[in-house]
Amino acid sequence: MSRERLTGDKGQVGGIEAIPFGILTFVIAMLVIANVWGVIDADLSTTSAAREAVRAFVEAPDEATAQTRAESAARQAFQGQGRSSDSTSISIGYSGSRGWSRCSRVTVTVRHPVHALRVPIIGGFGHGFDAIASESEVIDPFRSGLPGDAQC
Repeated sequence: MSRERLTGDKGQVGGIEAIPFGILTFVIAMLVIANVWGVIDADLSTTSAAREAVRAFVEAPDEATAQTRAESAARQAFQGQGRSSDSTSISIGYSGSRGWSRCSRVTVTVRHPVHALRVPIIGGFGHGFDAIASESEVIDPFRSGLPGDAQC
């Protein structure tokens, strides 16, 4: 009787090997989705940090204060969105040769590294690329406190 029970295909579960494959596929898909969301979130964070930095820069009373306020505003924007601003770089430049003066266009560029692979709870691994955002504004030609005339 025991031989008869072991010879047929009755009771065999077909496709049992597909369950681990399905779970593995699900885990990989979730990692891809988490990484895509990390890239989108980094892009949104750098854009808002650049926007806040350039606004703080053009509203400052002098160039030295403007540099400090711009960097502080960008870092606060990152921290406000729950991101670390330790590895973020901020560069500020003028278009033209006038520097800090009325009508000068100021461009702030913020770079933030995005990990090649980010695993929830564990963290990120490797350096994939940088999320880069640039914003520019013109220093107000009619504001008080700046020397010279508006030559726009």
